Parts: sequence; structure tokens; C-alpha cells
Amino acid sequence: MNKATEANFDGLVGPTHNYSGLSFGNVASVNNSARPSNPKAAAKQGLVKMKTLADMGFVQGVLAPHERPHIPTLRKLGFTGSDAKVLEQVAKQSPKLLASVSSASCMWTANAATVSPSGDTKDDRVHFTPANLINKFHRSIEHETTGAILQATFKDDAHFAHHHALPNVDHFGDEGAANHTRFCDQYGERGIEFFVYGMEAFNQSAPRPSKFPARHTLEASQAVARAHGLVDNHVVYAQQNPDVIDAGVFHNDVIAVGNRNAHFYHQDAFLDTAKMKQDLLTAWGDRASPFHLIEVPSNRISIEDCVQSYLFNSQLLSRGDNDMVLVVPEECENNQGVWRYLKELVEGPSPINEIKMFDLKQSMSNGGGPACLRLRVALTEAEHQAVNPFTLMNDALFEQLTNWVDKHYRDELHEADLADPQLLMESHTALDELTQILKLGSVYEFQR
Repeated sequence: MNKATEANFDGLVGPTHNYSGLSFGNVASVNNSARPSNPKAAAKQGLVKMKTLADMGFVQGVLAPHERPHIPTLRKLGFTGSDAKVLEQVAKQSPKLLASVSSASCMWTANAATVSPSGDTKDDRVHFTPANLINKFHRSIEHETTGAILQATFKDDAHFAHHHALPNVDHFGDEGAANHTRFCDQYGERGIEFFVYGMEAFNQSAPRPSKFPARHTLEASQAVARAHGLVDNHVVYAQQNPDVIDAGVFHNDVIAVGNRNAHFYHQDAFLDTAKMKQDLLTAWGDRASPFHLIEVPSNRISIEDCVQSYLFNSQLLSRGDNDMVLVVPEECENNQGVWRYLKELVEGPSPINEIKMFDLKQSMSNGGGPACLRLRVALTEAEHQAVNPFTLMNDALFEQLTNWVDKHYRDELHEADLADPQLLMESHTALDELTQILKLGSVYEFQR
């Protein structure tokens, strides 16, 4: 077994971060639509989280935002003329379309891809499959650029394998790592990859939500597992409870989080909780560490409080064997019941021994907490050395990126501002400079 560690790669918030209420089924996104946003504050809040975790000794990386507004998509949809003319036309004819191609939603890199570490795969490489995110138009246009950024970050073919996104149809709706968790005793060993889905696409009689969409299918999870070369008895599938999807739990990472030998989840998270537990324990077998199932009862914390506080949209980070820190948004402290439960949790027998809070209000107002902002990648020492070093957080990069944000980002952005050609120019200038800072090459279409 190779020694390995878990790295977290956070999405850097883009210059067009705004609240347009584009994500049906995401309560916070819809409730805060039409409010002005602060892109500069959003980017800085994310950078502070990255730097703090790096200072705590965790491997922390940065994934670049996408070019927005995305003019190439608008041209595919029949808008013509100069970039300024295209913006003028779409703002007049379809302002929500303009909002969609301007969304900074790629900041939530839990949806960027599904990642399988080399300890799990047949060819001993780390595998990446960008999520197609086909349930929401504004996110469905992300996967090509996501793939390019991932390849520029993890670019050594000897260690990393990159796949295309799954077919862009409902049957293979794939929301990435927001519905994927990996359990293991040590990061370098073969782990258990846990895929959570919202519905079976080819089985119309199977349970599914009725109010909000089930964005992720069983068939998508199975396809990714096959492509990544995973071993069947180390893969577990579980269906998300359709009722909690209808209550606003649009991804599994809003109702559950896991890491190494701990699974922290709400009592109502899964359609068949008993089967989920038995399947995980069977796959776990007789490993060196016990497997901790930390189930939060519904009479302690309601689904509504889960969604409001984003208790489970947290990062569960391992500092050592049976020693974990739970990274939560400030909203957890503001909810008395949630905060009382968390204080009891760290004093109890679970491996979770500390709570770390961050101010992520700009992201939270659009429906994304600490877990949404990061993509987890378990890396051996050799793989760590093969990562693009300019994307790894340290004092110098933090200062460089903070100065970059101060230079290029606005303090306030309204949805109407998305039609401003100057915003497009500001964004292109900023991203062109960012690719030089992170040494990504020409990953954006405007650079080609």
C-alpha cells in the first residue's frame, strides 16, 4: 500500500458571481434571487478558507473559474455580431438566458467531477470524469472547461486518467462528487466508493421525487464506476430519499458527509437506511479501524434545519487515525438546535473532535457551503509531486490571488450588470492573468 493523503481543490469564485435564482430545487438559490452579490467578498471568503486549511496542514489546491458570460454558447444559440452586440441582444430577448451563461456556479467544485484514487482503480491511476450536470442548463455548459482545467492541474498521464463527461441526456444525469463519497482506513489502500443517486432512469416504476428533480441517476453512477475500473465488491450504491429531495436536499452532500472510517448522515437521508448501513459494513469487512455510522435523528434536527444550516454540507477532514475536524458554515452556530448537537458530537465517542467555522455567506446565499466548494483527490506522494505545483495553496499564492481579486473584481453585481460589455472585458482580462499565475495554459475559448 502506497502512503497517500487527501487533497482538497476548491473552486475560486469567478468575477460574475451573482444571484439569479437559476437552480430549481435549491431553496437558498431561489430565495435569494435578484439580490445584489459581492463577487470580491465571495472570492476572498473562499480564499480565506483555502489558506486556513493549508495552514492547518491539509493539502489545498485551487481550481480556476470559467469564462463568463460564455459568449460561445450564445453564438451556438443564434446570437450574432460583436460580443457587445450579442450581450445586447440576449439581454433584450432573454435576460434569464444571459444570467445562465453568466453564472459563477463552477465555484462549487464538488460538482466538477467524480474522482477515483489510484488505490481503487485497476490501472493504478487517479481517474477523473467531469460531471455533465445536464439537469440545469447553466451548469450543463461547464464540463468541457472543467475537463480542460483538471487536465492542466493533473497533467501527468503516468498518474492521472481523464474521461469525457457522460452522454448529455437525462438517463445519465451526473452531478459528480456531490453524490460520491470514499471510505477507507488509510487513503492509500483500496477504498469503498459510495455512490448516491436520486432515481433509476430506466425503471419508471422505481421511487423518485415528485416535486423537485432527481438530478443524478443510478445508471450514471454505474457508468462512472465502470469507466474508472473499480472493483465491484468495493462499490456501494444507495438511493437518496425522494422525500428529502422534495424538501430541498438536491444533492447527497446536503444531507450526509463521509471520510475514511466515518459516515455522518441524517436519519432520513436514504430511501433504505438499513440496506445502506449493511452494504457499507459488508464492504468494510474486517479492516483495522471500526466503521463509524453517525446517524442524526430527525427528532434532534429536522430536514428544514439541515437545509437552512447546511450542517451536512461540511468538510470532514482527517488529521490522523480517528481524529477529524468538521468544517461548517457560520449558519450552523446561528441555529440553536444544530449548534447544540455539534457541541455534543465533539464530546462523544465519534472520530469528530473539533468544529471549525467559516464565513461563506456569499456562497451560502446561492446554496453552496464548504463541501460544495471543494473536490477531494486522494494522492500518493508521487501523484502529489505530479500535480501542477502552481495550483497548490501557500503564502505566496494566497497573497497573489488576493491581490488579483482586489484588482479585477467588483464589490457589487446586479443581474442587470451582466449585459455590460465592460464586465465581459474585465472577466477576460482577469482570467487571462489567472491562467498565467496558475500556469494552466490556454484553457479558455477566448484565449484560442
